[in-house]
Amino acid sequence: MSGNIRLLNDTLAAAKEEGRSALIAYLPAGFPTVDGGIEAVKAAFEGGADVVEVGLPHSDPVLDGPVIQTADDIALRGGVKIADVLRTVRDAHAATGKPVLVMTYWNPIDRYGVERFTAELAEAGGAGCILPDLPVQESALWREHAAKHDLATVFVVAPSSRDERLATITAAGSGFVYAASLMGVTGTRASVGEQAAELVRRTRATTDLPVCVGLGVSNAEQATEVAGFADGVIVGSAFVQRMLDAADETAGLAAVRDLAGELARGVRKGSSQGR
Repeated sequence: MSGNIRLLNDTLAAAKEEGRSALIAYLPAGFPTVDGGIEAVKAAFEGGADVVEVGLPHSDPVLDGPVIQTADDIALRGGVKIADVLRTVRDAHAATGKPVLVMTYWNPIDRYGVERFTAELAEAGGAGCILPDLPVQESALWREHAAKHDLATVFVVAPSSRDERLATITAAGSGFVYAASLMGVTGTRASVGEQAAELVRRTRATTDLPVCVGLGVSNAEQATEVAGFADGVIVGSAFVQRMLDAADETAGLAAVRDLAGELARGVRKGSSQGR
């Protein structure tokens, strides 16, 4: 069975056709439970997300902040497995018809088996995978099997990436490019916003793939700002925090749905101002 890279491409192209950035949400599988995580992905789509990244919980999520680490810990203590991640993708996609990716560190896939993982992700209706710690020069096996199963391979670029490195990364990727911003984490808001915009500009000079910005975007105002220069706005920790702060699962799902709505309005406002 083929994966859904075409659905992902079409979804991002449709947002561009509407003159706006896409809203991409991130939620970890198995949090607060496997069933609750599936409902959270659905709630993000219901609120207005165009794409959802499902996180594969990891015991040492070195690139994630404390909020996502907390959610991962809850999921792992609940016994979440790769089969549950794939079920999350399957059920969320089947319920919504929208593109669902997996975001994961490389080690779990390597141990599970590249051929097995890509085949099962495609069978589940997945659109692809974001692999933040897989070096491009070591990605040939993954990309071979991902392409065979019509799955996107999304690589991450950072402000520290030199232009030559950007070109190498974007040439190997598909679906979109994940541009990691430091906005909201380091420095003043104005300077970090300028840094993210400059990274998008430099990345676009190397590729026709959409360039989507994540890390640090947590509210509608920031989504508006990023939508002024990026093809997509990626939000993760803010969704997880809403779930952590909620009194119960029902309230958490409502909070996810509400935040997605706020962010969806934000990206539309930013796109109209900045494009």
